[in-house]
Amino acid sequence: MEKLKLSALDAGDLEVISAAVQDSLVAVRDCAHFAREKRFVLLLNRFCWEAYATVETAYWRTHSALVFNQVNAVHHHNIPLERPDRVLDLLSVGLENGSSVVLRFAANRTIRLEIDRLACHLGDVGEPWPTPWKPAHPVA
Repeated sequence: MEKLKLSALDAGDLEVISAAVQDSLVAVRDCAHFAREKRFVLLLNRFCWEAYATVETAYWRTHSALVFNQVNAVHHHNIPLERPDRVLDLLSVGLENGSSVVLRFAANRTIRLEIDRLACHLGDVGEPWPTPWKPAHPVA
């Protein structure tokens, strides 16, 4: 499986990245704002939606870095910052009003990034590993 490497400079590009990172797992400690560099980074345990299932392995996960540049401020809603080991389930990433990126997590948790312009990069790091579990969401 080839490592995924994507960039987003507009809302359409970000939709592709959002699909790729849907159901990624991220520990609170692995979300970092580097204010001097105007950068926000998440280290993800990404479910590989693009990987084909095989007889030996049904599904795959890999470590990935999701990086946003040109970030002026970060706002957390319902993120347990006092619990750095808490693992969050990333559901989507979207651009709102052209000036903010919203990362939506399960349990009504969000991180909002105020940006000058969209400059986002997703890259896989390390080697993927097999997992028997495929993320599922209850049907309403």
